[in-house]
Amino acid sequence: MDAWQLADIPDQAGRTVVVTGPSLGGLGHHTALELARRGARVVLAGRTPRKLDETSVAITEEVPGADLVPLVVDLSDLSSVRSAGAAAAALGPVDVLVNNAGVMGVPRTRTADGFELTMATNHFGPFLLTGLLLPQLVASGAGRVVTVSSGFHKVATRAPLEDPTVQRGRHDRWGAYARSKLANLLFTLELDRRCREAELPVKALAAHPGFAGTHLAANGQYGRSSGGIASILDATIRAVSQSAAAGAWPTLMAATADLPGSTYCGPGGPGEMSGLPQVVPMSRRARDPEAARSLWELSETATGITYP
Repeated sequence: MDAWQLADIPDQAGRTVVVTGPSLGGLGHHTALELARRGARVVLAGRTPRKLDETSVAITEEVPGADLVPLVVDLSDLSSVRSAGAAAAALGPVDVLVNNAGVMGVPRTRTADGFELTMATNHFGPFLLTGLLLPQLVASGAGRVVTVSSGFHKVATRAPLEDPTVQRGRHDRWGAYARSKLANLLFTLELDRRCREAELPVKALAAHPGFAGTHLAANGQYGRSSGGIASILDATIRAVSQSAAAGAWPTLMAATADLPGSTYCGPGGPGEMSGLPQVVPMSRRARDPEAARSLWELSETATGITYP
């Protein structure tokens, strides 16, 4: 296909899109903004009402009358995800779920469910939320799940198939991040396969933002995006990267373009670091069907949900 651009996003009136991780200035914010600009009802799914309000105000300033719905969810906490899933039932059919929320490079932390924080937030939470929303995605008649991965998935030397409640050795925060991003792609391919096999009108795609200027790295390293060395890191990343708005383009392509399931979208520039989005390849490990099935079974056990 020709190079995809924002102008290619079709009218979204009458469609409901759930976007996780819509923090002000981040990828989710810009994803939600462009979909709201084209008439979608956008469900902003984030951790706190304050952060959701900030993003709602910013979007409404650009799109007066934007149809925005707040949904509080902490993806690192399975009980919070279940509560959000119950609340989301009132939305009716859901056309698109964008699994955008994530953490990067965080210190070893155990969640209330006993999982390492990176895998909990980046994979297990989205896995559960997708399963809870699946009936509503099916009800739309042409549901789509878009999960945001990273080019960093290629760094992973193995799939995360170990017991997630067991703590092992010294924590490698970047290895954990790479494995969680690999998990995003294994999940996408297995979800798409299972939906086809079950003849459900839902397809799964993935995207990655390239090197985008968000607060993710500073938040992961220092627990904040401003103040002291965190401000220095944040400013450095922004100086050498493409904007967060441009980083959202592959996600928007995956969410709205006429593409088959299992498609992976990323920037088309050198090294997939920046540029207009296009279909890009996954690593060999990401395309391992046995690893995908094993991760799916592990995830069902960990989260207590079985689907489709």
